[in-house]
Amino acid sequence: MQVRPKKHLGQHFLRNDEICGSIAAALIHPESFGAILEIGPGTGALTRHLTGLHGKELYVAEVDRESIAWLRVHFPSLQGHILEEDVLQIPLPERISGQVAVIGNFPYNISSQILFWVLEHRTHVPEVVGMFQKEVALRIAGGPGNKDYGILSVLIQAWYDAEYLFTVDEHEFDPPPKVKSGVIRLVRKNIQNLGCDERLLKQIVKTAFNQRRKTMRNSLRSLTQDPGLLGDPVFNKRPEQLGVDEFISLTNRISAARQSSDSRG
Repeated sequence: MQVRPKKHLGQHFLRNDEICGSIAAALIHPESFGAILEIGPGTGALTRHLTGLHGKELYVAEVDRESIAWLRVHFPSLQGHILEEDVLQIPLPERISGQVAVIGNFPYNISSQILFWVLEHRTHVPEVVGMFQKEVALRIAGGPGNKDYGILSVLIQAWYDAEYLFTVDEHEFDPPPKVKSGVIRLVRKNIQNLGCDERLLKQIVKTAFNQRRKTMRNSLRSLTQDPGLLGDPVFNKRPEQLGVDEFISLTNRISAARQSSDSRG
């Protein structure tokens, strides 16, 4: 039985066992979760390091039929724990109860979408360790003032502490991708809410970074016309200069200005 990497699934199988061990070892808060979900296990290079890890139940999410057949033969302990569906469509608490750590050599073509899926299930996901294209990994973990800092940085770091762990070279995969890869760890912050309108925050962050060369004043005019607010020095900045807390504060101020305008109108 042979499993062929499939381009349309974004599959690049990691062949270095030592690196697989390092990825598994990056899950460092076993007290926070009762189960592990590996996304895109392929032929199980990482799976073998996760089996029995920290004494936790292991689940895998896979859509490739060849990989699923391989896993059934080589990992009988996964019986009943293979989720044969697109992870982006999985309502996590309905499939796995309790707190779940998410890990994987994520398919590059849906890696950003996986993070938005994690955000949707953040109350169930206390820790994430994942491999991404290096530029995406740097973007997720980047801080203010960094050229990699962007939409994903702010939205992820609002809820999680993000850390770039290490780089993986192209030749460690089959087939080799055209770019280097990076492994990151996300650890959920001990907060219940952001203290702002989360939908408005997302709109502000996306609007600002989609015009990242403009000042906040120019990019956010479509969201507020309040002259007093727009006169604040923070609007002289560009989006990459604002930290997560500043975006949250700005969201509250724009929300208050809108409510004030509605009450006058």
